[in-house]
Amino acid sequence: MDTPLCRMLGIGFPLLGFSHCRDVVASVSRSGGFGVFGAAGYTPEQLETELAWIDANVDAKPYGVDLLVPENLSVRTDAGATQRDLAAQIPEQHRAFVHELLRRHDVDPTQGSQAREDPDRPPSYQYETGEMLMEVAFRHPIRLIANALGVPPASRLEPARRHGVPCAALVGAREHAVRQVAAGVDILVAQGTEAGGHCGEISTLVLVPEVLRAVQGKAPVLAAGGIMTGRQMAGCMAMGAAGAWTGSVWLATTESETSPVFREKMVAARSRDTVRSRGRTGKPARQLRSAWTDAWDGPDSPGALPMPLQGLISEPAMARVNRAAEAGNPHARELVSYFVGQGVGLVDDIPTCRQVVAAFMTEFAEALEEMQRLSEAGD
Repeated sequence: MDTPLCRMLGIGFPLLGFSHCRDVVASVSRSGGFGVFGAAGYTPEQLETELAWIDANVDAKPYGVDLLVPENLSVRTDAGATQRDLAAQIPEQHRAFVHELLRRHDVDPTQGSQAREDPDRPPSYQYETGEMLMEVAFRHPIRLIANALGVPPASRLEPARRHGVPCAALVGAREHAVRQVAAGVDILVAQGTEAGGHCGEISTLVLVPEVLRAVQGKAPVLAAGGIMTGRQMAGCMAMGAAGAWTGSVWLATTESETSPVFREKMVAARSRDTVRSRGRTGKPARQLRSAWTDAWDGPDSPGALPMPLQGLISEPAMARVNRAAEAGNPHARELVSYFVGQGVGLVDDIPTCRQVVAAFMTEFAEALEEMQRLSEAGD
């Protein structure tokens, strides 16, 4: 395809694949899509390692980076702060709630520690950390830089302009799109409530045409939220979208960062098995319903902490849960969850990323041919 968006990103098929897994990002780009690496929660050193690996394994194909620095965050830190400083703000009752929840599922709340739990690392989602991550990103041949949860700061837009890299932003409502365009964002991702992770309350089918009408061609609009097939992608582009931004469809692939237990749960799940819960990040995020989400949304919950404090207690706990589940603990399995959209109901196997991209292309072409036949039949 030869469209303004395709030329902007250097691709021939406008399928963007967002993932926190470098293997998925590289595979999507090598297969003819456009991988976008989600760098939320990384230190600058970790991001450098991940992007260097992508550079070496993407076969010179284009890819992008998504840096999550929320515009509205109730917990901000001073320059030089650490995760330890943030963790000191977590109430004891929340720690006790997590420990008791894990114990009820035969998971040791003190078992092991992950490298990304280093208490002396820079705090996640803060402006200072975002600046450092951005400096790392622009040292690599990225073709897109994206931001979620608000308007990117000028300090991100200006370097993007200097490096000739388009800047994208995710929006969940018409007014968000208007603000993003006014700020100078190059690409909008209209993400409906069907999406996994942080999302709003408006469906993709309504949001995409509403955003298109609001911005009046001032920026290309990608459709996102629940898109798992090439036919859905074709339908969104028939509405006027410039392409599709996808995430959940890659979680069940063999290359994904998700655990085998979670992939099995994805295959078994239906679209009603996801919930928007604050129990993972502190902001409403769609994820697979589990004993974890039920507990945080239940009557005995102390209530989720604001972002990023909730993540400081949820992520280490979920790492322990996943290890216990993989070791065969059936009670831990009940807690296993991850960010995933309502499109999970369309997952029925565990393919490779290349197979997913190929299926999108085939189904997209079939949908176009079918629309052409219908058009000719009506003449």
